[in-house]
Amino acid sequence: MGLLPPTPPGPVVATAARIRAARAIAMLADLAQIVVFPAFSQGGLSPANDALDVGVGIALSWLLGWHWAFLPSFLSELIPIWDLVPTWTAAVWYVTSGALPPAGGPPGPPSARVEPPSPPPALKG
Repeated sequence: MGLLPPTPPGPVVATAARIRAARAIAMLADLAQIVVFPAFSQGGLSPANDALDVGVGIALSWLLGWHWAFLPSFLSELIPIWDLVPTWTAAVWYVTSGALPPAGGPPGPPSARVEPPSPPPALKG
């Protein structure tokens, strides 16, 4: 029995609920690092900071799937004082911007069909 939640089968689908949950987790983690500044001011030397960042990274990857934008956020949290910058929030907003399909339609690429212009009227001579 593992400590992690079960991995969803196949690729992760970013639903509205998952996006809201990921954004809330990211904002709460960044807020905690700002409000509880003395506990997190040592960056990578703080066990509380490391535990928070590992937990947030796992939760976001589980909710949204792995994205390269999470790696710089995680690494930047190890730098003292730099963890006051809301990097988790920025990464989640970057990953989830434009992630939801339009309402009422299935997800997929937009239609690229373009009608050709009508030919000009024939010139009378």
